[in-house]
Amino acid sequence: MHTGNLSGSRRRNIRLKGFDYGRPGGYFVTICTRNRVYEFGDVINGTMRYSEIGRLTQAVWEGLPRHYPHVKMDVWILMPNHLHAILILAHALVHVPRVGAGLKPAPTSKNAPRHGLPEIVRAFKTFSARRINAFRDTVGRPFWQRNYFEHVIRNDVDLNRIRQYIVDNPAEWVEDPENPAVRARRS
Repeated sequence: MHTGNLSGSRRRNIRLKGFDYGRPGGYFVTICTRNRVYEFGDVINGTMRYSEIGRLTQAVWEGLPRHYPHVKMDVWILMPNHLHAILILAHALVHVPRVGAGLKPAPTSKNAPRHGLPEIVRAFKTFSARRINAFRDTVGRPFWQRNYFEHVIRNDVDLNRIRQYIVDNPAEWVEDPENPAVRARRS
């Protein structure tokens, strides 16, 4: 996973060339704290326990659809130093498992704003960093890594595989490469 360049050298664009990230559909994102510092809590016996900063971040994440009504939250998890989530940009393909319909078009308004994935991630990072920095009295301090990982979800198999990965993430934390203890063991 490429999550940005902290060395100060020229950053390379990791987005799909020519792809419209405002396009309706499902997107898997991973957003890391700056320098992967633990901020959101701890994984205890395979369950994520949020810190106060974790709860602040959770509230901002869950509030995104109030600011962007075309954004639908799917499965997500806040880990000690990163967030994994599936976002659905509606007016597109929405998975409705209860009806067994798979992916189906959602009704939309032609006048609805069309904020794409980069704008939504930027807003989340900005809103959450402001709240966290106000809480810590560190106004203006960078909180998030500059970039983020994204994956365009292509079909139901891909969607279900990623959902399972997110659900299993806390139980797998003891072997997760985002866990500094794992990185230390491997170096």
